[in-house]
Amino acid sequence: MISGNDFYKVMCAMVPLYFAMLVAYSSVKWWKIFSPEQCSGINRFVAVFAVPVLSFHFISQNNPYQMDTKFILADTLSKVVVLVLLSVWAIFFNGGLDWLITLFSVATLPNTLVMGIPLLKAMYGDFTQSLMVQVVVLQCIIWYTLLLFLFEYRAATLLIQTQFPGATAASISKFELDNDVISLDGRDPLRTESELDANGRTIRVRIRRSTSSATDMSPSIGITPRASNLSNAEIFSVNTPAPLIPHDVAFGHADLALGYRSGSPRLSGYVSSDAYSLQPSPRASNFNELETTTGSTPVWSRSPVAGRVFRQTSPAFSGVTMMWESPMLCAQEDRQGFKDVTVTGKEISFRDSTKIQMPEEADNNGAAPTTTQEMPHAFVMMRLILVVVGRKLSRNPNTYSSVLGLLWSLISFKWNVGMPSLVKYSIKIISDAGLGMAMFSLGLFMALQPRIIACGTKRATMGMAIRFLCGPIIMSATSVAVGLRGVKLHFAMVQAALPQGIVPFVFAREYGLHPDILSTGVIFGMLVSLPVTLLYYIFLGL
Repeated sequence: MISGNDFYKVMCAMVPLYFAMLVAYSSVKWWKIFSPEQCSGINRFVAVFAVPVLSFHFISQNNPYQMDTKFILADTLSKVVVLVLLSVWAIFFNGGLDWLITLFSVATLPNTLVMGIPLLKAMYGDFTQSLMVQVVVLQCIIWYTLLLFLFEYRAATLLIQTQFPGATAASISKFELDNDVISLDGRDPLRTESELDANGRTIRVRIRRSTSSATDMSPSIGITPRASNLSNAEIFSVNTPAPLIPHDVAFGHADLALGYRSGSPRLSGYVSSDAYSLQPSPRASNFNELETTTGSTPVWSRSPVAGRVFRQTSPAFSGVTMMWESPMLCAQEDRQGFKDVTVTGKEISFRDSTKIQMPEEADNNGAAPTTTQEMPHAFVMMRLILVVVGRKLSRNPNTYSSVLGLLWSLISFKWNVGMPSLVKYSIKIISDAGLGMAMFSLGLFMALQPRIIACGTKRATMGMAIRFLCGPIIMSATSVAVGLRGVKLHFAMVQAALPQGIVPFVFAREYGLHPDILSTGVIFGMLVSLPVTLLYYIFLGL
């Protein structure tokens, strides 16, 4: 039975965190204390220093030789079960890779570091901190890496489908990536150069970033090549550009350059995920806003392959870049001067009531579908994706904090070696600020978003049900299966009902895959997580 004193201890642990979040939200939304640029600086500190040091602090103090095997097995098994069920649905019921990635993120990856440790420690005692640290280590090293692998696989598949349609990709035996290619997410302009054999088949492909390709494609929209990176931190200072819509893919003229729309000239206050790398390169953009351009010179781009994409920019409609599937549509677009253009499905309506249907051959990525799309050998694809994932992780501060923390804990608890006081207190002074600053960062993130429920009520309800109902149910089933009982079973269920982690949202935003759903999961999930977890706590304590 939960006593009043137990409830008070939980509130004492949680209210200060929400207070920090509320202060940050108010300082931007109502009091206008911080500008978006200042928010970007605050969150860069959180991302590069506070959260990695906080993560190192917790991991280095946890004894890896006393891991709770049953709990770790239950947590791992729950994620594997979800992944298997979603894979069966995606393969045999046409669920698709996109929804597999999104639903796996929503169902299995909660905010463990910032919300989980203080909440569950107050609910069930000090032993939970060690268990939550174990979950943090596994998420950072295994599950976020797996998620990144899935995103890069999806990005590689899209790149091959658009640049090597049909059976032309089957003969590729090797991909070579220039050193500055960090991701295949499409945010950077990528150029491919092919080497053909005697029969005219592509056998080797070089992928590189090209400043010239960015200029050729979009000189008026200011695409700046960058080395993108994603962090495993629980809190991110990120911009949130508009999710990719059909016909966002543009091709270069000669070597086939793949790129997405650039950011808006206005800063959202959150720099891109580069904030979590060691290479600062702020980007300008905002979530769910129509992307604008800074120039007024018309720009046309045409692909010599199937799936032609035409694009024009015009000052008549706030400099908006629009892309169509045929020159006829683009010409009609020019005559109407971009005024009062409405796109509904595949129908475009203009101010004078003219309506034009989009070509039926265009698929959701702006390229015409082919009868059969063959892919390179699995080993070739695997090597390509592993190289890219490795490069991203190597530029991730939290990779180093997690690995170094684990290595130190292995040494420290094996030979009973204490950390020197000089180092210990240097780390402590930053890690003490990490938790509060992480919640403050989350408040800034919430204040700079245009909407709390960005994906609509139907999808938001679905996401909340998966996050707060399906996740705990599956976790409870796997926990019982491995033999967890009593307090540890209750703890396992409550930790599965924590709010959505921010890492999956950043991945979704970076790769243009359902960022509105993950954004809603983060923001709205944080607001409802306290009453939901308290209900679980009270119900399980009866």
